[in-house]
Amino acid sequence: MKKITIIGAGIGGLTTAIALTQNGFDVEIFEASKEFKNAGSGINLAINAMQIYKELGIYDDILLAANYTNSMNALNKELKVLTSAKFHNFENKYNVKTVAIHRASLHKILLNHIGNTKIHLNKKLKSLEQHNEIINLSFEDGTSYNTTIVIGADGIHSNVRKSIFNNTALRDAEQVCWRGISNAIIDKKHTNELNEIWGRGNRFGFVHISSNEIYWFALINKDQFITKDADLVQLFSDYPHIIKNIISETTKKDILCNEIWDLKPIDKWYSGNVCLIGDAAHATTPNLGQGACQAIESAMALSICLKQEENIETAFSKFQLMRKQKANYVTQTSWILGKIAQSNNLVGCFLRNFIVQMTPKFITDKQSDRILKLNF
Repeated sequence: MKKITIIGAGIGGLTTAIALTQNGFDVEIFEASKEFKNAGSGINLAINAMQIYKELGIYDDILLAANYTNSMNALNKELKVLTSAKFHNFENKYNVKTVAIHRASLHKILLNHIGNTKIHLNKKLKSLEQHNEIINLSFEDGTSYNTTIVIGADGIHSNVRKSIFNNTALRDAEQVCWRGISNAIIDKKHTNELNEIWGRGNRFGFVHISSNEIYWFALINKDQFITKDADLVQLFSDYPHIIKNIISETTKKDILCNEIWDLKPIDKWYSGNVCLIGDAAHATTPNLGQGACQAIESAMALSICLKQEENIETAFSKFQLMRKQKANYVTQTSWILGKIAQSNNLVGCFLRNFIVQMTPKFITDKQSDRILKLNF
């Protein structure tokens, strides 16, 4: 059996490696980082992702390291619920739970499940070239490597994608996001909730990732942005006191700040024996909490297709057919939601809140199920 080479050892790359090795493939990974650091932010693992991890035998390990989340709420600045998604019915339907977890904790769990898969660190891909059955990988350290099958799991700025396609484009959401882990003590009623407060041109969200850690994120429209080191307590001073508490109990040096971009949906995810996965293929804005979840879905789907099909390009084509429509739906829905939630117009905010409050539950449940249901 031919060896499969994965570029990128993030959540998508590691999950792909686990799924492939469990299906009998020989896998190796090349990762740009020199080492894996115990840093980063939190991550929400929705029911679609947890179904995959249950099938891979990782579910119980994740539950032990994560915090159970039973609802997702959009609130106004008086903490009044605009809309709420309760997960209980979906938990019963799919027999898994939704959790929030520190990204580094999830990464460690995945590393513990890759078995004998070899990871080559400090190998940042520069470019690749395909010649018949051989794919030549060139790395920035001057080394090169030949292989026969490549999975590009190297993120939104994927060099694998740039090497096989020249017509893809990133989209600027015109938003800036800060993320952090806080040790604030807040009302216990929020322990199992993911809450997102909507203001004018800004938002603030928080969720427990353990009993004493809160993952939070703060977004503003880019036209309000001044500096990454902005005083966030001041910036969100018109928000409830709980937000000041969460920000104040965060180590400043660990706060991350990034612009929000996604990948404009692309026509094709593969070329020859090279295939893209996760953010390299379908990077999305974080408004639905589905970026990593969609990568996890794609990891399992790709492993299934490669097991079922002898011909590699046929497997990649089948994988794209299986996943592209849903991934694009998530990307586009998340993009639209981000624009609505970040409205900076007083009338627009009033209409946004009114429409969200008036939307019937069966409609939001139907939209949720379209995302949480697996089609393979």
